Amino acid sequence: MNDSVQNDIQDTDRDSLHILPLSIMPIETPALWRARLIKNVRLESVIEFFADEDAGSGQMDIEGLGTEFDWPEDPVHPDLILLRKLSLMPSYDVYSLRIQLREHGIAVNSLEALKLSQGKAEELSTYMTDFTRPLIVQVYGGDDVSIQDFGDIIALFRDPDVKKAREKLEIMAGKLEIQLEDVPKFLEDYGDIFLSLSYYRQCLDQIEPVISHYLDSMEELKQNWQLKNDINLMKTCDMMQTTINGLMAAITGRFENFDRSTKDMWNEISAARFKRVRDLIEKYHTTIGGVLCALTVKMDAWARLFPDKDSGGPVKRSEFIMSEMKQGIDKIQKIEDDAPMLSALD
Repeated sequence: MNDSVQNDIQDTDRDSLHILPLSIMPIETPALWRARLIKNVRLESVIEFFADEDAGSGQMDIEGLGTEFDWPEDPVHPDLILLRKLSLMPSYDVYSLRIQLREHGIAVNSLEALKLSQGKAEELSTYMTDFTRPLIVQVYGGDDVSIQDFGDIIALFRDPDVKKAREKLEIMAGKLEIQLEDVPKFLEDYGDIFLSLSYYRQCLDQIEPVISHYLDSMEELKQNWQLKNDINLMKTCDMMQTTINGLMAAITGRFENFDRSTKDMWNEISAARFKRVRDLIEKYHTTIGGVLCALTVKMDAWARLFPDKDSGGPVKRSEFIMSEMKQGIDKIQKIEDDAPMLSALD
């Protein structure tokens, strides 16, 4: 793999739910090194060779690569085998990828590629406040210490200049049944798992207004005199409203459960309690990532065509719903249906 290609990965690609730069994968075909695997509006995984505001997006179906690159049919080219596996993954966010790639035994060219960009981590600092505050209080007895991001917390705990803080760190190490020098590693694990929650919460916050706009649009279509007698359209609108409302309720409920688990963890912190909370959150990475990926792709497509309530007429909106928006909606529901039960994990 050409190292310069790996270094050219855009932060927006690294931080995306629906984009996988192929340069981080063990791809053998040089022509694919600068390509991306993306989810399109129909939630199909396709190869994107270029994307430009003026020229549009140059996409190709994975199964068409064999003809394009003259790959033999027998044996199947290793790149095609790999891409078929990647195409089945519900989301390409870094947290889902860590789990999915490990399950498929796929190695990446650089572990750094499975981390959010520094810019995104800094952007999420406000979301991390809810998780860092109890940590600061636990050690310093207050939250007035100057903290800019989670990296500052780790640095603070690596070299605490307050005697009382060091004493509390020793107590924390005892509760966690680890050595004092291992506390920074615990903090890094803690930071990473709650950075993932902050990331998903931001993704949810970003699409919620578009979802509201989309649901309102479907209500308007159902009242439109020209369209309300279209039985298939009415059924589709009802189905999508029910599905999207159900998915949003499920995700919100999980975040509330994670919040309760996190607060309970600090009531009596221990290595076992932290591991339970971490395992609980990790088990839902692929579910939350997959649902948010699908909804984000759908809502981004809708927002591009209909940025406000006056753009596009009812007929154009109904045509887009029937031709694109409803396609793959069953895939989102399946991700949710396959999720582990919270009660079983408890």
